[in-house]
Amino acid sequence: MPKSEISRRRDEAISFLLGRINFEQTPTIPYGRRQLKLDRMRQLLTRLGNPDAGMPIVHVAGTKGKGSTASMVSAILHAAGYETGLFSSPHLDRIEERFAINGLPCTGEELATLVEQLKPVVQAMDRELSQDDSSMGPTYFELTTALALMHFAQRKVDVAVLEVGLGGRLDSTNVCQPTVAVITSISLDHTKQLGTTLPEIAAEKAGIVKPGVPVLCGHIDKAPQQVIAEIAKQHGCRIVTAGRDFRYRYRPPLLQENHETLGRLDFDGDFADEHLRLTGLPLRLLGEHQAGNAALAIATIAELRRQGWPISTTAIRQALSELSLPGRFEIMSRRPTVIVDVAHNVASAEALVETLEATFPGGKRVLLLAATHDKDVKGIIRVLLPHFGQVVVTAYQDNPRAVASTELSRVVCEEMARLAIPDTANRVTVKDSPNDAWQLAQQLAGPDQLICITGSFFIVAELRGKLRSCHPKATN
Repeated sequence: MPKSEISRRRDEAISFLLGRINFEQTPTIPYGRRQLKLDRMRQLLTRLGNPDAGMPIVHVAGTKGKGSTASMVSAILHAAGYETGLFSSPHLDRIEERFAINGLPCTGEELATLVEQLKPVVQAMDRELSQDDSSMGPTYFELTTALALMHFAQRKVDVAVLEVGLGGRLDSTNVCQPTVAVITSISLDHTKQLGTTLPEIAAEKAGIVKPGVPVLCGHIDKAPQQVIAEIAKQHGCRIVTAGRDFRYRYRPPLLQENHETLGRLDFDGDFADEHLRLTGLPLRLLGEHQAGNAALAIATIAELRRQGWPISTTAIRQALSELSLPGRFEIMSRRPTVIVDVAHNVASAEALVETLEATFPGGKRVLLLAATHDKDVKGIIRVLLPHFGQVVVTAYQDNPRAVASTELSRVVCEEMARLAIPDTANRVTVKDSPNDAWQLAQQLAGPDQLICITGSFFIVAELRGKLRSCHPKATN
């Protein structure tokens, strides 16, 4: 088929999807019975012939780390020889990134074909639901979930890994019947939708627990962990937790002192019928938090091995040494060192600065910051500020959830005063355009300094393409 015809069909598919209600583009994401309910998703899949029926699924939820953990599990399964689908969100460059098989996004032609198959079903649902003012047709995220399952079914994958979009209990992925359920972490995020306390959020995340399905948990505070454990008990599920059933140790590379770009991970776990000890695992994704994600991924693989899936330790080692993820402490260039990170809540900001201090200790740093309205913006700023000498504030352009640059600058200055950081006037600069902010950050940073672009998935998405064209690929 001519490229122009494929492009036209892809453009029509994207236009159809963007015409749906898209809570990723909504300043305040709703989370209630009228907006998000699983009955509509179940009906959609039923009309599509239940593409997920019989599909082995690893279902991954959590406040932070769920994307990395899901990607690690997927990479290990692929390295072990399985055709593996991965559904993730949001995407950085192209929507096709959300529907990957063996690490490769679906093609534009595949996306167009899938949407053409989906469209008449959705239009029929829209016609029927238009008679009921309290209902609405399938949303953008529901359709992307359905597209992922259709793609995986048509390509006959051996296993699929599904990352939850928001929460768990009412997320559109929660119609699946998983082989394993994974909860990576519980911290404060999306509090208007999920609750204002860690136990409340844990209850929403644990909504993915299904009767008799093993539950794997990362490091989670005692109170939310008790909520998850109680829900697992009610459903007759065995639960495996970090710190009790498995442990790990991380050794970061010092990138300022040598050319080693891989961290090292030691893993030790006691499972139902296996003691698994792995030492010196090379970890391309950097940071203590990624080591925790990797440990949880290994524990998930151990559970699949217990269920009869042949997966070698060689596959684990290979996948973790090779897997890199866009926007996760991604080193875009050196001299100056430029890092992009999609940290968008307090916990992920803490992980970012911990990784910065471990891998690039000392030195001068420039922060390029944008933020999103429904986040704990003050909390994020409070974590980041002590680790940067200069701050360039901006607002991403492609999503209405952005905090205006002038408003963000005001919050930065207030937090500097609260932290008693001197010389605020000379440390903070406002640039309305992300491109202008990037140009200024380069001027402020000398060749031996570091620029970090963070605060939102969306600012990374907008600037990462420009960075790739401006700088040669970094060593990691």
